[in-house]
Amino acid sequence: MINNVVLVGRLTKDPDLRYTPGGNAVATFTLASNRNFTNNQTGKRETDFINCVIWRKPAETMATYARKGTLLGVVGRIQTRHYENQQGQRVYVTEVVCENFQLLESRSASEQRQSGSDYQPNTSDSGGNFQSQNNSNKSTSQTNNNGLPDFDRDSDPFKGSGAVIDISDDDLPF
Repeated sequence: MINNVVLVGRLTKDPDLRYTPGGNAVATFTLASNRNFTNNQTGKRETDFINCVIWRKPAETMATYARKGTLLGVVGRIQTRHYENQQGQRVYVTEVVCENFQLLESRSASEQRQSGSDYQPNTSDSGGNFQSQNNSNKSTSQTNNNGLPDFDRDSDPFKGSGAVIDISDDDLPF
């Protein structure tokens, strides 16, 4: 059987870190993930809010580094469970049990976004934007140590324009 989930989204609030009586760390969080299509009636993207749980050391790490609004990628599995509430009703819960997670934006981008400043992505961000390789080890030769052309950052025609490059799926060769 296959039960794999890969999600990318933003945290709706700080992860809630707790410890079991046995001393195991467990963090619960909700990931907001936009759908890939727009609603025909409103023209807006809908968002799914997915309940997730992560255990042990990764839970502690997430609670330390991830905050509300952090762009996060998670890998895990879907799990369903049930319990009886105080009124005696059976309540079913479906959640993603995360095995691994990845922070998908730089710390500076996250801090700028959280401070409320007008955040403009730049070439140093890794949050889904195209970026050029760090050329701090420039040499006078025309190739880098991988044998590939060594492009100069100053030759970037879009540098400093602040404009977002919008490429549709139809323009991509794959």
